[in-house]
Amino acid sequence: MADTAMSGYGTTAGDDPVQTAVWRLRSRACWADAAALLEPVTAPAALQRASLLVERCLYTEAGWEEAEDALRTAEALAHGDDERGAAACERGHLAYTATLHGVRDRADEARAALGRAAALIAPGAPRRALLDFRRGLVAENLTRSPQAARAAYRRAHAGATAHSDPLLLSFTWRHLAGLALRDGELAEARHGFTESLRIREELGYLVGTAPALASLADAEVEPEASRLREEARRLFRLLGGVPTWLSHQLAPPAAGAASA
Repeated sequence: MADTAMSGYGTTAGDDPVQTAVWRLRSRACWADAAALLEPVTAPAALQRASLLVERCLYTEAGWEEAEDALRTAEALAHGDDERGAAACERGHLAYTATLHGVRDRADEARAALGRAAALIAPGAPRRALLDFRRGLVAENLTRSPQAARAAYRRAHAGATAHSDPLLLSFTWRHLAGLALRDGELAEARHGFTESLRIREELGYLVGTAPALASLADAEVEPEASRLREEARRLFRLLGGVPTWLSHQLAPPAAGAASA
C-alpha cells in the first residue's frame, strides 16, 4: 500500500509556533486536531487544512465528507495558477485515495485533476515535486505502470532535494525502494528503505515510521526482519491501529505458515 506526502511545515527550529503544533499533531495521527488549529480564511491555510484531512482519509479510511468540504473551501479561495494547481493536486490525491481504498472508483477524476495541476504548477516550482510524486502513485497503484511510476518518483526525488523537503524525500526513497524490491534489487531496496526510515525518525514523523519499518523488514533477512516488524507492530498499536492498511502486512503468520 502506498502512503502519501505533504511538505513538513513546522519541522525545524524557529518555525511558526502554530505550524510546529500542527506538525506535532499530524505526526502523531491527530489530523483533526491539527486541522482545527488552522482557520481556512486564506488560500494557504485552507490548502494546508485540506491536505491534512485528505491525509487522514488515506491513513484511517475515514473522514471523507470533512475532507471534501475542506477541499471545496480551498478550491474557492485559491487565486493564481500555483494555488489553483495545489488545490487540483489535493483533489487528485483525494480521488486517488478513494479509489485505492475501494470507496468509489475515481481513477479518471484523479488523473484529470493531477493533469490539471501539472498544467498550472510551473516546472521547478516547489509544489511540483509533490505533484510528481502523486502522479507516480497513480501510475504505480492505479495504472499499474511501474516504469512511469519510477520516472515520476525520480522527478519528485530531484525536486524534493532541490527544495530541501526531507519529508517528501522519505516518501520518494521508500517508493523507489519498493520498485527496486519488486525487481529483485535487494541492496538498492535496503538502501532506500533505510534512508526513508532514517529521515522519518529524525523528523519525528511517528505515523510514518511503522510503514517505513515494515517496508525495510520486507527487504531484510531473519532475525532482523522479525525485529523490524515487531517494532512496527508496537508503533501501530501505539497509534490505535493507524495506518489501517498496515494491519494486513503486520498480521502475525498463521500457525504452520512459517514451514509452508
